[in-house]
Amino acid sequence: MNQKDRSNLPDYNIDYWIRSSTMGGRLHLKLRLRAKLLLLKLVLFFAHGLKRVFDITVSASAILCASPLLALTALLIKLEDGGPVFFRQTRVGYHGKLFPMWKFRSMVLNAEEVKAKLMAQNEMQGGVIFKMKDDPRVTKIGKFIRKYSIDELPQLWNVFIGQMSLVGPRPPLPREVAEYSAEDRQRLLAKPGLTCFWQVSGRSEIDFAGQVRLDLDYIRSSSILTDLKLLLLTIPAVLLGKGAY
Repeated sequence: MNQKDRSNLPDYNIDYWIRSSTMGGRLHLKLRLRAKLLLLKLVLFFAHGLKRVFDITVSASAILCASPLLALTALLIKLEDGGPVFFRQTRVGYHGKLFPMWKFRSMVLNAEEVKAKLMAQNEMQGGVIFKMKDDPRVTKIGKFIRKYSIDELPQLWNVFIGQMSLVGPRPPLPREVAEYSAEDRQRLLAKPGLTCFWQVSGRSEIDFAGQVRLDLDYIRSSSILTDLKLLLLTIPAVLLGKGAY
């Protein structure tokens, strides 16, 4: 067999083998990437599922255990001014989805109208969130339940039905999100929660930029162990009432 004939055989066609090995390598790489992606999706699915089971179990147990306190708080609010017990407010949740967040009403009935007149007295640095230590809109009962976060307990229902989580960035108002920068919007990459890093580290005493930084730290390091740690830290933070107003 001459050289010309030998060159037409696959065993001696170098270009053929280079193309074949390259295609095989690419196929192998694609399969490995798909396998890794599938594994990542399974891990995330399992982690989110475990977090959801944890949220349902703890929120349901907390609602049952706190039912006497919930009933007493509702009665005191009703007796003070005869107004509604609960306050329903639209908040921005996971990936920007709006949802109704529940709280015990801690302010006067025309709180939003009065707020418009108080905007110049906002004490929260950054201007996105409105906070006042001696907010004249807060009722007598409201001042007490806000200090010890009792007003937030109805959000256990939001957790139970899946709109919120026990741990996560606090859900912002739509008008606050409208003022967010691109970095601030990363807070919406996690389901909002009852408590978070800045809730146990000073609460309202931490400026908005600090809240964003701590929320993003949580999103990057989120795990069941982190959630358990934050829930345990929330207990003394609530009892001491530091930074709550």
